[in-house]
Amino acid sequence: MHQLWQHQVHQELKTPTSASLPTRSSPEGIDYKILYTTEDLEQQGYQPSYPGQAPYTRGPRATMYRGKPWTIRQYAGFSSAAESNAFYKKNLAQGQRGLSVAFDLPTHRGYDSSHPRAKADVGKAGVAIDSVEDMKILFDGIDLAQMSVSMTMNGAVLPILGCYIVAAEEQGVPLAQLRGTLQNDILKEYLVRNTFIYPPEPSMDIVAQIIKYTATHMPRYNSISISGYHIQEAGADSVMELAYTLAHGLEYIQAALATGLAIDDFAPRLSFFFGIGMNFFMEIAKLRAARKLWHDLLVPFRPKNPKSSMLRMHCQTSGYSLCAQDPYNNIIRTTIEAMSGILGGTQSLHTNGFDEAIALPTPFSAQLARNTQLILQHETDITATVDPLGGSYFVESLTESVYHQALALITEIRREGGMIKAIATGRVKAKIEQASSEKQARLDSGEDILVGVNRYQSSQHEPIENILRVDHHQILQEQLTSITRLKAARDPQAVAQSIARIKAAATTNQDDLVAAVIDAVRNRATVGECSYALEEIYGRYEPEIRPVSSAYSQSYIHSHDIDQVMERVKQLAEHLGRRPRILLVKLGQDGHDRGIKVVATGLADFGFDVDVGPLFAKPEEAAKQAVENDPHIIGLSSQAGGHLSLIQDLRAALQQMGGMHIHMIVGGVVPEQDHHELQALGCKAIFGPGTSLVDCAHSLLDILQTHNLSPNP
Repeated sequence: MHQLWQHQVHQELKTPTSASLPTRSSPEGIDYKILYTTEDLEQQGYQPSYPGQAPYTRGPRATMYRGKPWTIRQYAGFSSAAESNAFYKKNLAQGQRGLSVAFDLPTHRGYDSSHPRAKADVGKAGVAIDSVEDMKILFDGIDLAQMSVSMTMNGAVLPILGCYIVAAEEQGVPLAQLRGTLQNDILKEYLVRNTFIYPPEPSMDIVAQIIKYTATHMPRYNSISISGYHIQEAGADSVMELAYTLAHGLEYIQAALATGLAIDDFAPRLSFFFGIGMNFFMEIAKLRAARKLWHDLLVPFRPKNPKSSMLRMHCQTSGYSLCAQDPYNNIIRTTIEAMSGILGGTQSLHTNGFDEAIALPTPFSAQLARNTQLILQHETDITATVDPLGGSYFVESLTESVYHQALALITEIRREGGMIKAIATGRVKAKIEQASSEKQARLDSGEDILVGVNRYQSSQHEPIENILRVDHHQILQEQLTSITRLKAARDPQAVAQSIARIKAAATTNQDDLVAAVIDAVRNRATVGECSYALEEIYGRYEPEIRPVSSAYSQSYIHSHDIDQVMERVKQLAEHLGRRPRILLVKLGQDGHDRGIKVVATGLADFGFDVDVGPLFAKPEEAAKQAVENDPHIIGLSSQAGGHLSLIQDLRAALQQMGGMHIHMIVGGVVPEQDHHELQALGCKAIFGPGTSLVDCAHSLLDILQTHNLSPNP
């Protein structure tokens, strides 16, 4: 039968019977065969299993969605605590079953809204929480004894956990009843997302102390959500995401064990968080392989409780796959990704709004995203049977391939000293950035098809008129007023004593640091004050952006496109007396640096002289660097909605320092409605998500040629 089928294939493909059958490869380096049979499973040593039984490939529970459907969560938070509270209540009334809180960037970075570095970001990409009073408003009318609350927080994790605990306490809810998940995954911050505060060593100690505290006092609470989502969003392929996430998990286990806990004291409450991209079957295989791999990695720790090696997960559809061009296509993308997460057996799911490549999701787009899950849950038979793809030759074979490739990566990392050492050397970070640049090159060259962006573009451009706008100045003023009111009403001596206790606990390790922070929050210390106290002891970690080189040009399949750009760069350099120079900057507290790294890599490959400023710079600091380095162009990368405020301040700083001859451009998530105002402020170009780097380079060269720059000495 196999030979007969091969003969038919060669006839249909019009290839000689002696020729090998065509193959395709995934970004992970897995070759897709044209057909899978039982022989593939036999060769891989596949062993059939049942859901709810080790190694849990087919799901952590025997009945899965037949017993309880996945939890519908929507990651949300914006503006003030009061506005976010109203949004939560509306979502809960419409079928949402758990809360997932998004905090604004100053809160992530341990700054009160009154801090000078917080100015542009307050309430923009999440809700501003400066004290327990804000947290009480956030959950006003929401029973924390009944509601599972997920909090995405890593940097200012101690005071935010303290605010949540004290808010519940003042609702009358005891610690033992609290349910939910704290992300508390600091390692991935150093790897990709960058919302850290302190250096790695004390940060890992904080993680371990939180695990110990919650294991002792909060038995229903997940003390950590080990996150692969941001690793995938930064450019990693599915195997990298899986391997690095589980490698982080192993580091956290070792840190928790070092506190004196036994494996069964905390491992049943570990949870994981994965991103779901558009490679439909690969994502399903990744989630199935994750459960099997985690079980096998836990065997050496000899857990007695089966739940210790049972991987439970939350998933979120991809933000990177969302496009500003033809944005309604994003509804389709999100639906496909949601189905991958469900068929892979996730325990909870967030679906992104279709407009998130343009701005924060509106209530309308958030409702559509939520309804996507409700329709899948109630109008299809996707929940009718457990692991419906189990036994599929292709899915089972792909699961085995992902398992073994991820295991090989983890083994390599452990052999070289573990994930903390790999992060410190920058080796893992470089691999992710390499993959990200290669992905961008495949998109720009058309090797990877993105409907509506590099293929099948719409002839009619219909911008989305209804976008969410946060009144930044009003929210900032409200938060400043709230902080002033809080400080006037509290007992300053009690606050001072609490802050002193935090510093002593961080210095001597003779007191419970978590309890010390909770006590400070109870006495109305702010999130910033608690963070500043720890910063005095630990210091603040300063990252460096180091883009990889040549990854983009080596992966771009149409070399003549790059040759044309390079020739234009060469000609312009001859006219200027030096290469065209650009300074790329990230301002404010936005640490998402995938875009700026890819752009820096690509432009450098084209022949531009590229400088990259430090993360978290103030506009005045970026202007000073620009005036000192004398680039022709300064490019602001914006993902968090602060572009208008930041570009205003940057322009003012350049003007004050004599740098108005430097052309300003903006790239990132920028609504079209803001383009006119940005142009009025002097921006020469605005590049949204999906812009080809080749097109970007030509535009930059056009700017320089149009303005007739005279040669520089």
